[in-house]
Amino acid sequence: MRYRLTFVAGLALGYVLGTRAGRERYEQLKKSARQVAQNPAVRNTAETAAQQGREIAGKAFHTVGEKVGDHVPDSVTARVRSLRERNTNGTREDDWGTSNT
Repeated sequence: MRYRLTFVAGLALGYVLGTRAGRERYEQLKKSARQVAQNPAVRNTAETAAQQGREIAGKAFHTVGEKVGDHVPDSVTARVRSLRERNTNGTREDDWGTSNT
């Protein structure tokens, strides 16, 4: 019950503060967020982080695969194998929704 009251109080406080800030402040925040998201440095950093994440996930899969053995489903094994083959062919394209710009 205490957590519900805390949640409702936080919700009410957020609503009051949000309505006081108004639509104009919301538009300012939205514009700032869009500018940050479109910044080339931010986009490059996000792409680098995504690439590193994919590499680490591949290494983790290999390590877990050695320990787990044949318990990994064939569909997962086939997907990882196809991703590795694509990366070893020199193409760095992916289907994860990231861009290189």
